[in-house]
Amino acid sequence: MPTLSVFLDVPFAPKAVGKLLDDFQEDKNPNKVYLAYGVCMTGNEVPWLPPVVPKTLNKLAHDPSLSYEYLPEHGLEAFIRVTTELLVGRHSPAIVDNRVGGVHTIGGSGAIRLGAKFLKDWYRGSRVVYLQPSQKEQHGLIFQELGFSIREYTFWDPYRLVSDTGKLFDVVEHAPERSILVLYNPGSFILPRKKWIKLAKIMKRKQIFLFFDVPDQGFVSGDPDRDNKILRYFVTQGFEFFCSQCLSNSFGLYDERIGNLVVVAMSNKALLCIRSQLDIYARYMWQSPPALGSRVITTILSNPALRVEWKKSLRGVVENIMLTREKVKEKLRLLGTPGSWEHITEQDGMHSFLGISVDQVDYLVTKKHVYIPKTGQINLTCINSQNIDYITQSINEAILAIGPGPQPREPPPKDSVVPEDSELKSPTLRVAGTKLSGMTTFLRNKK
Repeated sequence: MPTLSVFLDVPFAPKAVGKLLDDFQEDKNPNKVYLAYGVCMTGNEVPWLPPVVPKTLNKLAHDPSLSYEYLPEHGLEAFIRVTTELLVGRHSPAIVDNRVGGVHTIGGSGAIRLGAKFLKDWYRGSRVVYLQPSQKEQHGLIFQELGFSIREYTFWDPYRLVSDTGKLFDVVEHAPERSILVLYNPGSFILPRKKWIKLAKIMKRKQIFLFFDVPDQGFVSGDPDRDNKILRYFVTQGFEFFCSQCLSNSFGLYDERIGNLVVVAMSNKALLCIRSQLDIYARYMWQSPPALGSRVITTILSNPALRVEWKKSLRGVVENIMLTREKVKEKLRLLGTPGSWEHITEQDGMHSFLGISVDQVDYLVTKKHVYIPKTGQINLTCINSQNIDYITQSINEAILAIGPGPQPREPPPKDSVVPEDSELKSPTLRVAGTKLSGMTTFLRNKK
C-alpha cells in the first residue's frame, strides 16, 4: 500500500472569487448587509423569480409527451431560434439572410469559453482581447488560458462621476488592428446615432472583432428589444460577431445555467462552417446541455400570453430599481451627506457605482458591516425597505469619518486610457495578417 499521495506537490489554490461573500457569511453582526450579489434580489432577500416561470415549470412537469432524451450537442433547436430572435430581432436582416445561429451553452461563461476556443483555433487576427473590469476575474482567465493577451478598459469615470461610453472611441483607436473587443451589457451604452456611425466606421477600418456579452437582457430598460438596439445596429452594418447571451438572470433560473453563443456571420455558408466547429467543441466540453431551463424559456417565448407576462415582470423589476435609486439619493440628501449624489440616478441597470473612495469602502465593510466591492459598485436589488435606512446612514457616516464625499472634478492627464493589464498579460502570439478580417478570412482562404 502506498503511504504518500502522488499529488503532494499540488498547492492550495488562492481564492480569486467570493472572498467578500465568505467574509460576509462569517460575520456575526446582526446588521450586516451584502450588496454585491450577482443576481437580482427581491425585498425578501431571495433571488427574483418571475411568476410565469413556476407556472411554466408546473405545466412541463405534467406534459406526458415530454421526452427526456439527451439533447444534441448544440442544444434545443427551438430554444436557439427563439432566444436568437430575442437578441437580434425576429425580422433582423441576419435572420432573413439565414446567417445567424447559435449553440446552447452552460450559462454565459460557457458561451465565452466556447467562443474563445473557436477564436484561438480559427481567428487570424490579433491575440489582444479588451475586457471591462466586471469581466476580468472570470472571462479574463478564460482568454488568458487560451493564449490571449488581456487589456482592461472601463466606461466609469471616477473623476466626473459618469458612465462615459464615449470612451469606446479611445479604446478602438488605441487597439491593435484585428484585435477582439468584448462589449459587456451593450444595453447600457448611450451614444448619439451619428457617433455610432462614426464608431462603426473606425471598427471596420481597424477590423475589430466584436464579442458581445449580454448577461441580463431587459434589466436596463425593462424592454428586451430596446436593450439590444446597439447590437442590432451592428447587425445592420454588416458586422460579423459573437455574442454570449445568458438567459439565467432574465428568467430567474440561476441554477439552470442557460446560455446561448450567438454567431452572426457574413453568409449562410460561413455560418454553417463555424457552427460545425462549435458543435465539435461543445461535444467534448459538455456533450449535451441541460434541457429543463431551455424548455421553460422556449415555452414562454413561444407563447404570446406568457411572453407578455414575462416582459411585464421585467418592467416591474426595472421600475423598482429606478425607485430604489431615487430613494437612496433622497435619503442621503436628507441626511446632509457631503458630496454630489446625482450620479446614482443617472446610471441604469441593476448595478451602480457609489463613487466613493477605497478608504470609504473599507470603512463600510469593517466598521458598518456593509459589504461592497472595492470598486464601490453595488447591486441595487439588494437594497430594500428593511435595510435602506441603515445603508444610507452607514454611507453618511463613512463620508463624515473619512473625508469629503464624491465631487465631479477634472481627471489627471494620462498617456493612455487603455493600459495593459500586467497581471493577466500572456505572451504575445505571432499571427499572420490578412486584408480580410476574422472568421471570413479563414473560411475564404480554405476554399
